[in-house]
Order: sequence, then structure tokens, then C-alpha cells
Amino acid sequence: MSDLTRRELVKNSAMAAAGMTVIGAIAADVANADTGAAGSDPVVAYVSNPNTGEISLMHGEREVKLHDRKLARDIARAAR
Repeated sequence: MSDLTRRELVKNSAMAAAGMTVIGAIAADVANADTGAAGSDPVVAYVSNPNTGEISLMHGEREVKLHDRKLARDIARAAR
């Protein structure tokens, strides 16, 4: 495991929080489109390749694909 400075830790945490906020907003839109209100099913984000930016959001039986290179890289970086 590499040594992180405080600044790198804060920066990585902020990127992860921003990424989760965006995913949460997208997931809420998906849930609202499906049921009219946010359901209790979990929302899962799957980043297949951070370089291409492909992200799959899964909610219940539904899957939505989006492409956002920066968000995909931020999520992948936060998961390390």
C-alpha cells in the first residue's frame, strides 16, 4: 500500500463523495422513472473500464449504461 499524504487522502475522498453523489442522482432518476418514487432496492454501479468511461447502473431488474470518463476514473480511483 502506498503512503498517502493528507492532501491526497482528502482529494481522493472528495472525488469519491462527488462520484457517489452523481451516481445517487442518476439512480434517483432511474428509480423515479421506474416507480414514480425511489424504491428500497439497492443501486449498484459497475465500472467495466475506467478508460472508456462505461458505467452500468443496476436497480432492481433494470440496467442503465452511461459514459463518463471522469466519473468512471474517480470511482475506480476511490475503490483502490
